[in-house]
Amino acid sequence: MFQHQVSELVLDNCRSSDGEIEGLSDSFKELEFLSMANVELSSLAKLPQLTKLRKLELSDNSISGGLEVLAERCPNLTYLNLSGNKIKDLSTVEALTNLKNLKSLDLFNCEITNLEDYRDNIFRKLPQITYLDGFDQEDNEAPDSEEDDDEALCFAECEDYEYPEDEDDEAGPPGEFEEEDEEEGESDLGEEEEEVGLSYLMKEEIHVRCALLCDYRKRGI
Repeated sequence: MFQHQVSELVLDNCRSSDGEIEGLSDSFKELEFLSMANVELSSLAKLPQLTKLRKLELSDNSISGGLEVLAERCPNLTYLNLSGNKIKDLSTVEALTNLKNLKSLDLFNCEITNLEDYRDNIFRKLPQITYLDGFDQEDNEAPDSEEDDDEALCFAECEDYEYPEDEDDEAGPPGEFEEEDEEEGESDLGEEEEEVGLSYLMKEEIHVRCALLCDYRKRGI
């Protein structure tokens, strides 16, 4: 059935019945992004088992508690939007402690944001998160998307890679330069050869490894 192939599902403005939306079930095995904004949801008790889900949008509903269900049903969440719900107490948010991969949490326009030292308390109770309401603890804005954040981290790690030295590695990629007489080679290629400190093949290998690292992170591997 098609549910096994769906990775993104948007059900915004649908109407839930007794805490569930018809058709949404644990048959969506590959679902990574689910949006249920403004569906009159007041409970998560009937949320299906979605083990690959990474992003969950639940804004503008009537959820006031029961968040512990998320760690059981959606253990790999990295992004959770609960803005515009009826969350009032820090104890309610503490239920998210077991979402170990959670990086971004949005509680904008919930009553809890009016509490004194709201941000400090949330970051203390949920040390795994990086962004709260779109900003980190130093008030730096979150990237436009989670993928941008992951890619930035990947390339930062690649930039820190310590390239091994190769004494014989003084030439560019195979076939880049034609062999010339010794005198012509010294005049035409001297500067280029000095700038090439890493072989073409080694650079390509590192670039591929970096791309694979980014891909693994996107898939939560």
